[in-house]
Amino acid sequence: MSSQPSRLNAANALTLLRLVLVPVFAWMLLSHPDDLGWRLGSTAVFAIAIATDAVDGRIARKYNLITDFGKLWDSIADKALTGMAFIGLSIVGELPWWITALVLIREWGITWMRVAMLKYGVMAANAGGKLKTVLQSVALLLFLPGLPLMPAWLQWIAWIAMAAAVLVTLVTALAYIREAIALRRNSLAEQEK
Repeated sequence: MSSQPSRLNAANALTLLRLVLVPVFAWMLLSHPDDLGWRLGSTAVFAIAIATDAVDGRIARKYNLITDFGKLWDSIADKALTGMAFIGLSIVGELPWWITALVLIREWGITWMRVAMLKYGVMAANAGGKLKTVLQSVALLLFLPGLPLMPAWLQWIAWIAMAAAVLVTLVTALAYIREAIALRRNSLAEQEK
């Protein structure tokens, strides 16, 4: 008998909702990229979806609903949502592809590394990773209504937020790499004892 709570719980339902909202968000953003109403609608869908990330974690911790399903799929849902936002903004020509490529290579690379490191131990998300997610979300929320549709001063704020998000994304990658090296070294040292 498993000591884990049922996978059918509120926290996992919010994670699934986030996954379901990814194609809805993508369709809304890409089908009408020049229409302010559609852009605001796609921004609202993104905002609701990203908000479920904070809520599902709180519910899971508060009510002891943490499951292996939630641990795996929460991260996948986050990366699917933000990844689609970066890709969508590049497709509509409002975010350079090199920014999207840097962010996605970092996200997928660190995710792969964390999975590969499981044989040495678990690399939990740290404060830097959580800050990275918040900064990316804020930057994307500023970009999604459509840069060409907003006043110049707001465009500047959006670009500053995006620069900060990209910088923290890259810096936290280095921190995770250092953590992985230390975890491997410590695990191997323990095995040799």
